[in-house]
Amino acid sequence: MSTAGFTHGGFYKHFKSKADLMAEAAAFSFAKSAAETSDLDMATFAKQYLSRKHRDSFGNGCTMAALCTDAGRQSESIKETFLAGIEGQLETLANGEEATGEDRVRRINAIAQAVGALILSRACPDDSPLADEILQVCLEQILSQHGA
Repeated sequence: MSTAGFTHGGFYKHFKSKADLMAEAAAFSFAKSAAETSDLDMATFAKQYLSRKHRDSFGNGCTMAALCTDAGRQSESIKETFLAGIEGQLETLANGEEATGEDRVRRINAIAQAVGALILSRACPDDSPLADEILQVCLEQILSQHGA
């Protein structure tokens, strides 16, 4: 906060609680992600998401990969924010099509697999062959499920 020229108190007075701050930050991040991926089909999304560049970009990476495990232990308001964000990403990846039935199942599976792959890959040392193998295997699976 001092680098930005603010005090902690001046910053936190804009939020009722830490939970409100977390929910607003997550909602902003989900909206940014949806805007950045709105024109992508599933294959292009998966290739970008499961890239080494994205894996190594912790500060600009995916909210789901960074915070879902923490969100599960937070308040209902934060869980509701993640629910809306995940639903929003499913809708974004539907590219205007109705996100129901088997298409929705494939999108849920792809997002879950991609997020899990990113988390597992990040948990490995940077130079580990397994870190890249996880990304590659999951990318191939997603692409095969989406006809790419």
